Amino acid sequence: MKKFVKRGYFLLFAIIAMLLFDMQAQAKDGDTIKTGIFAGNIDLSGMTASEAKVAVEEYVAGLQDTEITLLAAEDKEVTVTAGELGVTWANPELVDEAAEIGTRGNVIERYKTLKDLEHENKVYPIQLSFDLQAINDILTEKCARYDKEAVNVSLKRENGEFQLVEGQIGYMLDVETSIDLVNDYLTGEWDHQPCTIALDIAVEEPRGSAEELAVVTDILGSFTTSYTSSGSSRSANVENGCKLIDGITLYPGEEFSTYKTVAPFSEANGYYMAGSYVNGKVVDSLGGGICQVSTTLYNAVLKAELEVTERHNHSMIVSYVDPSADAAIAESSGKDFRFVNNLDYPIYIEGYTSGKKITFNIYGKETRDPGREVRYESEVLEVINPPADTIYADASLPIGYIVTESAHIGYRAKLWKVVTENSEEVSRTEVNSSKYKMVPRSATVGTATSDPAAYDEIMAAISTSNVDHVKNVIAMLTAPTASDNGEAGQQ
Repeated sequence: MKKFVKRGYFLLFAIIAMLLFDMQAQAKDGDTIKTGIFAGNIDLSGMTASEAKVAVEEYVAGLQDTEITLLAAEDKEVTVTAGELGVTWANPELVDEAAEIGTRGNVIERYKTLKDLEHENKVYPIQLSFDLQAINDILTEKCARYDKEAVNVSLKRENGEFQLVEGQIGYMLDVETSIDLVNDYLTGEWDHQPCTIALDIAVEEPRGSAEELAVVTDILGSFTTSYTSSGSSRSANVENGCKLIDGITLYPGEEFSTYKTVAPFSEANGYYMAGSYVNGKVVDSLGGGICQVSTTLYNAVLKAELEVTERHNHSMIVSYVDPSADAAIAESSGKDFRFVNNLDYPIYIEGYTSGKKITFNIYGKETRDPGREVRYESEVLEVINPPADTIYADASLPIGYIVTESAHIGYRAKLWKVVTENSEEVSRTEVNSSKYKMVPRSATVGTATSDPAAYDEIMAAISTSNVDHVKNVIAMLTAPTASDNGEAGQQ
């Protein structure tokens, strides 16, 4: 019995000695990573932690040029690299964990760990991260350019007949969801090889059909204004604005913005310098006269009884419609004329110019009772006449210089909608109220002269606050003298 126990002790000591010898042999390798440990496909066996880190960093750096194709609208391909998407190594801590394998626990635990590695490798996945801002920038700058707005089925009126214009399917990149889609794929499923990722593209079908537009046959509202007194540049602006609006089809519930339709006010968009109202004065600006376009359309819309959602009066009264019947648009002050098709059927806007007159017709399906009529009445509440002329003396300009600004009468007015049925008035509703600035006639007069007497005369004329008198004095002071005439005759 004792002999058997002694043999058991001897065997145990032998095993322990072998383990100690094996562990000492492993220790001779220093702090190197044990055999059978990988980072992805990278064999880290025998590497120090710093060597392993460099190896993985070089691998990730090698992914920079890997091509990733993003599918934008209509499967348009946008090819970028992982580097452009900001690829980086996300779990560098795996190196420290790999280096610690087989170095922790008691002798038996470490021995078992090493034996396990002989049968099965330990593989740490290389985790990657990407720059979300870089993904966003690529999507918005390179992919969203392939977006297309849906174009509804519409009408075009030619030679007195309506023609159907087919619509176009719309495609719109959803940037927010596509950022997550790209990032989730590259950080979760990507095998680090060239790949293709389909982005989240919303598809919008065009609205309308031939059947829906076939009912657009009746004129619901029409209005015409004249611009016979306008010069060539203002006339061209009116005609250009009219062309930009002509041919619009609006479906029920859709809103129309005059400003968005006729802007930008630039030469490239067909506009010229012409007079317009700015801060109570008439100044030349690109697109001067465009408000006559919006005003004419406004009155046609009123007659069609569409819903006006934004309208502004001019700062000063205009001559081509009654007070409160105007609708101004202005880029500088954010003024727009907008309305909604509040009917149950589509409408079509026809605009044309002829003989220096501009006309808008609103076509649709007439559903109003034949005995019902609508008219609009302007009521002037107050007339504010200008006081005496305002004259500005300018010593930097010579006597003889004069530039005048016309006076503008001020008004307060209302516009009423009057509805009659079988010639009997059934309702009277206020449509809007407007206030127009009073602006006195003004003049800027030059006073520079070397003649004290002439200076005194022009200053005395200015003090009268009468532009006509100032003009007479200027004519007298600048008239040629008899000696001037004689000298001229001798030349």
